[in-house]
Amino acid sequence: MLNRCIKLASKLENKKQRIFTIITDKHGKIIGSGGNSYSKTHPTMAYYAEKVGDINKIFLHSEISALVNCKSKPESMYIARVSRDGQPVKVSPCPICRLAILDSGIKKVITT
Repeated sequence: MLNRCIKLASKLENKKQRIFTIITDKHGKIIGSGGNSYSKTHPTMAYYAEKVGDINKIFLHSEISALVNCKSKPESMYIARVSRDGQPVKVSPCPICRLAILDSGIKKVITT
């Protein structure tokens, strides 16, 4: 699943960070996904940004995007970041996304 996430992150056309997240249920079925955006926001993103005291981080992170698109109870989250040349780069959820992941009940987070 992480390889699929890397492939999808590579297709993002963001000028800064290319990060993509996939959420699966307990059977390994994809139930949500999303990429980061530098032009879109969402009330959920604003809510968690305010909760951690970082109200300037309003643009949609891939983890929040995937959670917003999640269609059932999440089990695992896969997060991939790729460099401009398409190579996987180490990634870690920010404090905003860590809180959202914790609140969602996700049991396992796998990253590049």
